[in-house]
Amino acid sequence: MNMTAAHSPAATGPLAGVKVLDLTSVVMGPFATQILAQLGAEVIKVETPEGDNMRHVGPMRHAGMGPIFLHANAGKKSIVLDLKQPEGREAALQLAESCDVFISNVRPQALVRLGLDYDAVRQRSPRIIHVSCCGFDQDGPDAARPAYDDLIQGATGVPWLMEQYGAPEPAYMPTTLADRVTGLHTVYAVTAALYARGQTGLGQAVVVPMFEAMAQFILGDHMAGLTFEPPIGKPGYARLLTPHRKPYATRDGMLCVLIYNDQHWQRFFAAMDESEGLARDPRFATHSARAANIDAVYAEVARLMRTRTTQEWRALLDAADVPNMPMNSPQDLLANPQLRATGFVSDSVHPSEGAMHALAHPTKWSATPPARRFSPAPRLGEHTRELLQAAGYTGERIDALLAQGACRTEP
Repeated sequence: MNMTAAHSPAATGPLAGVKVLDLTSVVMGPFATQILAQLGAEVIKVETPEGDNMRHVGPMRHAGMGPIFLHANAGKKSIVLDLKQPEGREAALQLAESCDVFISNVRPQALVRLGLDYDAVRQRSPRIIHVSCCGFDQDGPDAARPAYDDLIQGATGVPWLMEQYGAPEPAYMPTTLADRVTGLHTVYAVTAALYARGQTGLGQAVVVPMFEAMAQFILGDHMAGLTFEPPIGKPGYARLLTPHRKPYATRDGMLCVLIYNDQHWQRFFAAMDESEGLARDPRFATHSARAANIDAVYAEVARLMRTRTTQEWRALLDAADVPNMPMNSPQDLLANPQLRATGFVSDSVHPSEGAMHALAHPTKWSATPPARRFSPAPRLGEHTRELLQAAGYTGERIDALLAQGACRTEP
């Protein structure tokens, strides 16, 4: 295995020169600020003395360095501040003075109590872009409610959709879907606000609510007949909800196949020994007909897939230019030739955690490419002293903050 020691390259990428004060934790916010770091921003991660909760989700080699944390926080610097102490809050505000973006997923009401809401921060940094990732739009009745991925998945209908799809009971998607969808909304909100400030010179407050972000995501696919008033049909995109929409069993394994448009079906029929009967079946004749009979269409494809091995099907479908892909596991992805060739998955060495797999940013840029390697995810409080010194704190003042517990360095 070709191992390359992780290092901290000079800032490159479209966001080089942007400085972010990151008060986020768990997945949604750190996922967003990781992308900002990968695009070249300097990200200062402010943590509580206990650290981001995701530090403590294993398996891990050393305490406080769990895999989800490692993958969502590479490229950042960690400073520990107790924001409930006046001196810790003051340190955060002093850091904000040199930052372009202040971002948190602390509930807005708690930010006010901490004295870190937009009005407070912009007094120290008038051009700041203050981004609040929260559960709900603050103009609605649920503004102060707590929000987590499971709750937002449930509130926006994901378990209902899973049951419609054929799950034995309502279930959440086994990924942090709401967190990551909202994280992507956060990234474009930050970059758009930076662009707007470049045009106007003005900072501003931006709210990115999970509930509304996920409602847009779900309703865009599944409003269906409810789009119209009065309704002209049930909710739900039938092709996505049929229980037959799943990887197909072949004679010796599984294969993902999507025979989607008219050309795909014509080429599929031409490649099949028994194509004559299917080609004349009106249920297969047009996109609208297939959509209206999607259960029967997918069930027929499932029957045919069992007649050949996976390799036989891949050769036949590739020759016919019919879309297909293997059903991969996470382990398969780490060895995937495409992901290895593009450098998206690489091998690295973390200073404390040793050999590990690293993930790059998936986009490519011709003029301002992001660095392909990033500094490793930080240990808790690893950069506390460095960052406070850069903000103008003397060594004696830092020692005093450490002594009273307003900040902390790594053990």
